[in-house]
Amino acid sequence: MKVRTRFAPSPTGFLHIGGARTALFAWAYARRHGGTFILRIEDTDVARSTPQALQAILDGMQWLGLAHDEGPFYQMQRMPRYKEVIAEMLAAGKAYHCYMSKEDLDTLRAEQEGRKEKPRYDGRWRPEPGTTLPPPPDGVPPVVRFRNPQDGVVAWDDQVKGRIEFANSELDDFIIARADGTPTYNFCVVVDDRDMGITHVLRGDDHVNNTPRQINLLQALGAPVPHYGHLSMILGDDGQKLSKRHGAVSVMQYEEEGYLPEAVLNYLARLGWSHGDEEVFSMEQFVQWFDFDHITASAAQFNTEKLNWLNAHYLKQADPQRLAGEATRRLARQGVVVAGGPDMARVVVLYRDRVANLNELADAVHPFFVAAKPADEMRAQHLTEPALKGLSALRERLSACAWQAAELGQTVKQTATDSGLKMPQLAIPLRVALLGMPQSPSIDAVLEVLGRERVLARLAAVLPG
Repeated sequence: MKVRTRFAPSPTGFLHIGGARTALFAWAYARRHGGTFILRIEDTDVARSTPQALQAILDGMQWLGLAHDEGPFYQMQRMPRYKEVIAEMLAAGKAYHCYMSKEDLDTLRAEQEGRKEKPRYDGRWRPEPGTTLPPPPDGVPPVVRFRNPQDGVVAWDDQVKGRIEFANSELDDFIIARADGTPTYNFCVVVDDRDMGITHVLRGDDHVNNTPRQINLLQALGAPVPHYGHLSMILGDDGQKLSKRHGAVSVMQYEEEGYLPEAVLNYLARLGWSHGDEEVFSMEQFVQWFDFDHITASAAQFNTEKLNWLNAHYLKQADPQRLAGEATRRLARQGVVVAGGPDMARVVVLYRDRVANLNELADAVHPFFVAAKPADEMRAQHLTEPALKGLSALRERLSACAWQAAELGQTVKQTATDSGLKMPQLAIPLRVALLGMPQSPSIDAVLEVLGRERVLARLAAVLPG
């Protein structure tokens, strides 16, 4: 059996963290077994589906690097196929028309609730041997209901939760096509999974109640039943269900907030799955290790602090040219032009060990590309008369010394000594003059990366005369 998995989001909202984890697990399982990963867009909820949400899903999958092998398939484009299967089921007696009005159904449910019974359709239009159905009422377009088995149980060995069973007597003859002819969610999913040859279905545990209905439908169609695995929900840092109040829950929001996709993927992989004590691993390793046996059935808890730690780790390992591109893009949003400035790749290397995300990195390198404008308070505190004399002497020496970090560092030290200053008494004013702030990486590295012309120009800007 060749493994075929699918990720089937609905474009009624952005790709959230829970959906991204589901996609990651389904993708990894297919990759590990040399199978096929399919992207299917379940867009039958026309009223709530939006092009923006669809694009956000596609962007999120692309940003994470979860490439699909087939698709994307769109359910709205498969309507003729669904209607074809419904017609086949009606002809075979596996489905039937129900003319029960909404008002009658509401009345039935109210009566059942009054008797403390589970609200369910009573099968009054179900054709049975020996029963005579009334003639269809005028002006009532029928729905199509699935003829669900009435005896026995429907069961499956869930890949995450273990054995799950439902009594068929608890499942009513659910609607598979509405009165206007449009098919329902559970029906579309079953036809898609059958037609696409899906072998393994991974999804959130909010779908557990859909699974027995879908299994019965598949069996009625004579289709193989996939292996199902229902993933536990993700809780926020506070132990409550993850939601917008916890901060970023949309995948692309993490991109906006400066996270690297490999950090997000690594973190998602550890939400409800483990491989020993391994915390940091590549996606190649994850694919090699991933299995269902080590997915926990209990809820996973999101830990923003750990995600930040992972992101900082991956920033340290990232290629400088890649970080340069990310910082450049973020600075451009602020209207900062880096062309003509120092080499961005060399600048980011100075800061990538000091920041937790790409936005912090962009903020850190910003002063290298904009002329320093120290605030008046900072000028008064650091650009004192002795400091300015030292900076004037330093500027003269820097105009002639070799432009290499070791030589530059020695020049600053010697100038401080000759000016009767301690090293911080010259180095801090130098940072203020060059970057507009009293802290920075090693001053010799800052000088080297800024370049002679910029350093001399920025010093001249703060010196009198």
